[in-house]
Amino acid sequence: MVRSSDVLLIIVAILFPPAAAGFITGCSCDLLINICLTLLGALPGHLHAFWLIYKKMVAEERYGAGGFRYVGNGQYEPISAAEVPSYGSTA
Repeated sequence: MVRSSDVLLIIVAILFPPAAAGFITGCSCDLLINICLTLLGALPGHLHAFWLIYKKMVAEERYGAGGFRYVGNGQYEPISAAEVPSYGSTA
């Protein structure tokens, strides 16, 4: 299922692939890789950005929206219940 945020990421990836990579991965090695690929040519940068978007969509389907964290190299891991802040509640 394609969400509206994914459509927005695809549009950003078409216009400027490093921005889409930055939105997905933050300031990480994947952002630097995407910048270098974009400097080598438009197509490699676009392909890398679309691959990152695809991996994010797969993680959303597997773990649910917001139930995962990016660990690098296009890999995601679920957020365990122990890591979710309770904000002072005891339940």
